Amino acid sequence: MHSDAALRYFEDFSAGETFTTPEIEVTTAEIIEFARLYDPQHFHTDPETAVDSVFGRHVGSGWHTAALTMRLWFDHGPPVAGGLVGLGVDELRWGPLHGGDRIHVVGEVVETVPSRSGAPRGVVRLRLRTLTHRGTEAQHMLSAILVPSRAAAG
Repeated sequence: MHSDAALRYFEDFSAGETFTTPEIEVTTAEIIEFARLYDPQHFHTDPETAVDSVFGRHVGSGWHTAALTMRLWFDHGPPVAGGLVGLGVDELRWGPLHGGDRIHVVGEVVETVPSRSGAPRGVVRLRLRTLTHRGTEAQHMLSAILVPSRAAAG
């Protein structure tokens, strides 16, 4: 949990600003566990039969990558006042994720849009790229979050 003093409000974000999270390692066991619960396709749950899939090897679910991205961003991204209130994702693309990959997230503020109604908040649009230790892209997304302004806090 972030202290209130560290919280960032709408006015604290600016286009072009970037953030990078630390790296975490993704294990084959984690990939299989997630897939068994949420995306039980054989190329996610069974490394042996995955060899005969379109991927030619065992791969993690894109939804697992999305969940890992969210966790990294929540834990290590800028602490947003009001929480990470997502408004939606305009673009979401996945690359392969494998057991043993180490991933991190690079986020960039694409734009900030004040509320059209004059409400004390705005939308911060973010480009989030989840990269492996090899520099390959495991995911990229363009998302929008609702961020209160300092006036809303006061």
